[in-house]
Amino acid sequence: MPHMASEIIAFALSVSGWVLVSSTLPTDYWKVSTIDGTVITTATYWANLWKTCVTDSTGVSNCKDFPSMLALEGHIQVCRGLMIAAVSLGFFGSIFALVGMKCTKIGGPESTKGKITGIAGMIFVLSGVCAVSGISLYANKITSDFFDPTFLEQKYELGAALFIGWGGSSLTIIGGCILCFSLNDSIKESRITYSYNGVKSVRSVHTQLQDPTHNRDAQKGLPKQFDRKAYV
Repeated sequence: MPHMASEIIAFALSVSGWVLVSSTLPTDYWKVSTIDGTVITTATYWANLWKTCVTDSTGVSNCKDFPSMLALEGHIQVCRGLMIAAVSLGFFGSIFALVGMKCTKIGGPESTKGKITGIAGMIFVLSGVCAVSGISLYANKITSDFFDPTFLEQKYELGAALFIGWGGSSLTIIGGCILCFSLNDSIKESRITYSYNGVKSVRSVHTQLQDPTHNRDAQKGLPKQFDRKAYV
């Protein structure tokens, strides 16, 4: 029962983190910059992986989609690929976890379900690593431009989507690591079964060697189950 409860908690953490990571893709504020002035001239500039926008003090936003995928900056292309990979891996990890968890009725015997759950945990960990790598790369670009004195273009700060992504990827990695213990437990069970069979076979041989009837027949050179008339 405790093992089943830990799997359920790990699954909830992993799926919650995956949902948070997935929600960062359409989120607007990956990076944000505000120009303060009078109430009329105050404007907020923000951007994500798909577009860049400006919002004035009246709440009206004017957005411009990135014109070409091939003409994008390298860090945006890499971030897109890593985030899409993280969402895809999290989806397959959820399916594997549902099949391998002990509280479900599918997946085969317990040893097989443990291996499937362990694989799901590794997929979740890989998903979280992809997400945190993409988000950290995007944040590193923002901070390096912000503190670069030679960068003369508009400078941005970290947006809310980055913090949501960091939190979601952390939950995904933690839940995936807990699910990986199912694979470890499955390997330990198989090793214990193997060693137990070996001990049983040694005991049976030791019992046969201590059997006086078996030793007497072996000294005479005659089979245990046959008498001398069998050779006539």
